[in-house]
Amino acid sequence: MSLDPSKHVDNVMDSEFHSLTEYLMTTLKDQELTVLMSQMALACKATSRACAKAGIANLFGMAGDQNSSGDDQKKLDVLSNDIFINALVKSGSCCVLVSEENEEPIICPEDRSGRFCVCFDPLDGSSNIDCNVSTGTIFAVYEKKTPGKLGTVADVLRVGSDIVAAGYCMYGAATELVLCFKGQSVERFALDPSLGEFVHTHSNVKFPVGGGKKIYSCNEGNFPYWDQPIKDAVTEFKEKKYALRYVGSMVSDVHRTILYGGCFVYPADTKSPKGKLRVLYEGFPMALLVECAGGKASTGMFAGKIQRMLDLEPTHIHERCPVILGSPRDVDFILGKYAA
Repeated sequence: MSLDPSKHVDNVMDSEFHSLTEYLMTTLKDQELTVLMSQMALACKATSRACAKAGIANLFGMAGDQNSSGDDQKKLDVLSNDIFINALVKSGSCCVLVSEENEEPIICPEDRSGRFCVCFDPLDGSSNIDCNVSTGTIFAVYEKKTPGKLGTVADVLRVGSDIVAAGYCMYGAATELVLCFKGQSVERFALDPSLGEFVHTHSNVKFPVGGGKKIYSCNEGNFPYWDQPIKDAVTEFKEKKYALRYVGSMVSDVHRTILYGGCFVYPADTKSPKGKLRVLYEGFPMALLVECAGGKASTGMFAGKIQRMLDLEPTHIHERCPVILGSPRDVDFILGKYAA
């Protein structure tokens, strides 16, 4: 649902702003979580600025290292990772941080340790940054469950249904922050550079009724390596005149899927039998957002059975999984191919 458009006009006479800060203060009854989300928003603003100025600030190109997944790191990968780690540690709300860019979990020092754990991909789709394609940040927040002041890896190796908050920030033509808290609605915020604040633009975001536009999103170059049910589903999508839309940045592809409908598919294949996307900071947060928006998120056939993504129990912080998410119309159609 879009909020009152008269409140969104860039008018210096405005005296009332429906902002992320206002939303957090009025929605959350947890001061520590409010501080954490405010610091997350600050890190998103700083990363947005870095992406916008990457060319003139000589931030394009490689940093010369590899991340936890073996991918070559770009300069912006390293910078955005440092931005998020610094902001979250200094919030005093976190005890464990898991980043795609770090092989090991980051245990916050005891004097700055809080109740929450954050798993995040600081710059998803960074392979596209040099050609100015949209990138984004993805994050999931857990509440600490182990005793003692310091957190442990056990605090994040949990089912996705334990997540208390999830979201993504997309750095494109505009910078948009989309988030939800467990059991609540999906909310959209757009960064107003003149205010330096995220403005609340859409409340209770939902998938279009009936499944929305007929769009499927996948890397069809992997078609020869998929299992037969996925091949059959994609073939039928084409026969039904579905349009293929694929950016290659998960944030962009999932954002479009939630707003327009259709489905996003990154299945397991013979090259990556466990899937390509990471469970903790890609699969889980996107699955929670999709479900809260009225969609479905599944692994497809994985480890011998079809599973709801949020029911997975990861055993490693960088574990991977297949991803099938989108409108119930299209996700159910794909999963039905396994029963055929």
